[in-house]
Amino acid sequence: MKTKWLLLPLLLLIVSACSGTQQIIAEKPTRSSNVDMAYKTTTSFISMPLEISLREIEQQLNKSLNGLIYEDTNLEDDKTEMKIWKTATIQLEEKNGKIQSIIPLKIWAKLKYGTDFLGLNDTREINLNGTITLLSDAQLSNWTMNTQSTIEDVVWSESPTLQIAGKNVPITYIINPTLSLFKAKVAQKIDAAINKSCDFKPYVLDVLETLSKPLLTSEAYQAWFKLIPMEVYVTDAVLDKTKIAMNLGLKCGMTTIVGQQPKSGMDRNAISFKAAAKLPERTTASIAAITTYENASQLISQNFKGQEFTSGNRKIKVEKVALWGKDGRMIIALNLSGSITGTIYLSGIPKYDPVNKEIYFENLDYVLNTKGLLTKAANWLLQGYIIRKMQESCRYSIRPNMEEGKKNLLYYLSNFSPMKGVFINGSIGELEFEKIELTNDLIIAFINGNGKMNVKIDGMD
Repeated sequence: MKTKWLLLPLLLLIVSACSGTQQIIAEKPTRSSNVDMAYKTTTSFISMPLEISLREIEQQLNKSLNGLIYEDTNLEDDKTEMKIWKTATIQLEEKNGKIQSIIPLKIWAKLKYGTDFLGLNDTREINLNGTITLLSDAQLSNWTMNTQSTIEDVVWSESPTLQIAGKNVPITYIINPTLSLFKAKVAQKIDAAINKSCDFKPYVLDVLETLSKPLLTSEAYQAWFKLIPMEVYVTDAVLDKTKIAMNLGLKCGMTTIVGQQPKSGMDRNAISFKAAAKLPERTTASIAAITTYENASQLISQNFKGQEFTSGNRKIKVEKVALWGKDGRMIIALNLSGSITGTIYLSGIPKYDPVNKEIYFENLDYVLNTKGLLTKAANWLLQGYIIRKMQESCRYSIRPNMEEGKKNLLYYLSNFSPMKGVFINGSIGELEFEKIELTNDLIIAFINGNGKMNVKIDGMD
């Protein structure tokens, strides 16, 4: 009786027919219970040539400088009090490698006697109203525009006046020949106002904060891309006709996540700004080539179509393939017909073939439960030749998935505007495989793409 009970499980697993066909009923391996999320975080360096148009600087300058733009109420330090108002729109142009500023101004100055200005020996008030043309050597260093200006021309809209006994007395005939004594001080005060208003660091932080918001690169698979800025490097700026150009280097973390939307936000205070003489041109971005288990199963099933695997007078066909992940390995379920019917289970490590851009499975072998059954029922199927032939067909191309991932990323490099007045362009070249991760529902190949990127600022609010 004891022998009978020992044989009963085997009889339940293997049913022999008169034709010699054997049926295998193996235990199905369970799926992994991992959280359905995969991610890759890398530290990357993004090179972004940055252009800021003179029109943008002009716009920011006019927005910052309104009404009273300079006031000095201390008469004792240099024997001069001064107020400067902007009376109309400032216009900027490039002229021989310098910035020409046309600034409509009204100037009020109180001069203390003893200054030897116009031969005065007491305190007098001067009123100037006109358009001053400045010619400035401009540098954009550490995100702040610094100018050193000289007054190139003055056109009076009203005659300059000197207040004497409470009356404004025209002094055009006197002020024009002696204006050089006054020009340096006015130019210096206007430079101070320009430098104070043209700090572009807050705008750069606004751009980085916008870029750091998670981007949904694939709605179908819930694939997200998030940039985490860490350090910003910048070269000194160069005035090039209608724009100021510089190279911006961004050291950042890049996270590609499939499954759950990453948190938004950036710590503005944690980002450090550093000067650099030269920056590399190459940018590395992460691409997720995503395949569902169902799609991969269909592709591999096509590989087996029409194939027979033989051993002596025994023949089997693979009718259908199913895939899922378990503990970092791929489970491959092969539904068989022929000398053996039923489903056998293989296990392998997913790998990437860079030549054919295919996913294949290394160390492919029968799972233990299946192996135990075949040892008793169909030992010939354990032969290395058959499993090697099966392994050749257990592969599929991810070229379309890579192209889709690249296409999704290129959207953000084709005149992409994350905020008003900011435009991003770029390109992606050679793709390099990084790693494969398995989630409950997806096979994800992480690919690195090298390319170029540039940012243009023109028309921000």
